[in-house]
Amino acid sequence: MENTHPHTAVADTRRSFASYVAVGDSFTEGMCDDLLPDGHYRGWADRVADALAAERPDAGFRYANLAVRGKLIGQICDEQVPSAAGMGADLVTLAGGLNDVLRPGCDIALVRERVGTAARALLAAGGTVVLFTSTDPARRMPGGARLLPAILELKAFVEELARESGGRAVVVDLFSAPCFDDPRLWAEDRLHLEPEGHRRVAEAVLEALGRPAATDWRAPLPPAAPASRTARLRADARWLRTHVGPWIGRRLTGRSSGDGRPPKRPELLPYEG
Repeated sequence: MENTHPHTAVADTRRSFASYVAVGDSFTEGMCDDLLPDGHYRGWADRVADALAAERPDAGFRYANLAVRGKLIGQICDEQVPSAAGMGADLVTLAGGLNDVLRPGCDIALVRERVGTAARALLAAGGTVVLFTSTDPARRMPGGARLLPAILELKAFVEELARESGGRAVVVDLFSAPCFDDPRLWAEDRLHLEPEGHRRVAEAVLEALGRPAATDWRAPLPPAAPASRTARLRADARWLRTHVGPWIGRRLTGRSSGDGRPPKRPELLPYEG
């Protein structure tokens, strides 16, 4: 299938997927999307599972989501990838490394190595693997520019992984989509997507898998009245107090928001949405 956008690798054929495993951190867990009746967040991965399950109403569809908030790429490699590879799913999504990049002194070479190890292990299991580039924090977050060199290095690396895979891995390029610069797609913590952001990521994944786009996920949101300078300063101060401060506190004490938290769908089981 011809690539429909210069920044998104698209699967060569519209393969039918009977099973899907999602691997990663809070991005894939679905934080700050709508809450499900069981208390878990929905998230873009559940939305992708909904769409793929709808393609097989009589044949059955299985889904697991092993992602847990706060996980570093080394933890994803050790705790999630072996289980995901062992499930032998038709489709796996892998997103990780940003929690490492957020930390001062990140060893980006080690992050690359572990992302590569994870991707190759999942490809060896035989399924299609979807990789991601991060959105650009420099365009929307105070202090985000310091993260940009590592994010660009990781972006180039996952794109190379996809090229080396012979079409078995595809990349969803969120970095090159300016719509994600809009703060309305982000929760108050500025790290996790609001429901509309999760919807757009799900559309991007489905497009990369060769599905026709239901909507243009790259389209800008309708114009909004600009916030006053005073309002922006107040919002920045609230963000620093409410979210950045506690995050720094967890780093100093070696704690993580995902400590002791199990994945929301640890087994590859039938999924009906």
